[in-house]
Amino acid sequence: MSTTFPDLAPDTATTSATAAELVWHDVCALEDLEVQWGEAARVAGRQVALFRVDAATVLAADHRDPRTGACVLARGILGSRGDAVTVASPLHKEVYDLGTGRCLSGDGPALAVHPVRVSAGRVLVGLPGAEGGAGGGAS
Repeated sequence: MSTTFPDLAPDTATTSATAAELVWHDVCALEDLEVQWGEAARVAGRQVALFRVDAATVLAADHRDPRTGACVLARGILGSRGDAVTVASPLHKEVYDLGTGRCLSGDGPALAVHPVRVSAGRVLVGLPGAEGGAGGGAS
C-alpha cells in the first residue's frame, strides 16, 4: 500500500539560522534513501533524521526526540495530517509536522526541522554554523 504525501518542504524559518547563515552539507545520494522511510545521519556533528517522502522529496529534522532527548526520530512512522507530512515518535507517539516542526499531539516542544536540497542526485541539508562539506552519510 502506498501513501501519497503533499509536496512540502520545511520552512527555513523553523531553523535557528536565517537562509544567509545556513551552510549546506552534502549528506548522501538520493538513491541511498528508501521512499517513505527514515534514516539517521551525522551532519556536522549533529544527528539528523532524513525522510524521503516520495521519488524526489526529502525532509530533514533533528534525530533527537524533543520530549525525551532520545535519538529515535528516524525510526518514527511517516504519515500525514491534512496537508502536513508528519512523523510520529516511536517512543511516546507524539506527532510532529515535518514542515514546521510543530508538535501536533498537544502542546509538546517543537522539533527542529532543516531545509533540504536535492541537486544532481545528492541530498544536501542546510544547518547553521561553520564550513560545509562532506556530511558523514546516512546510516
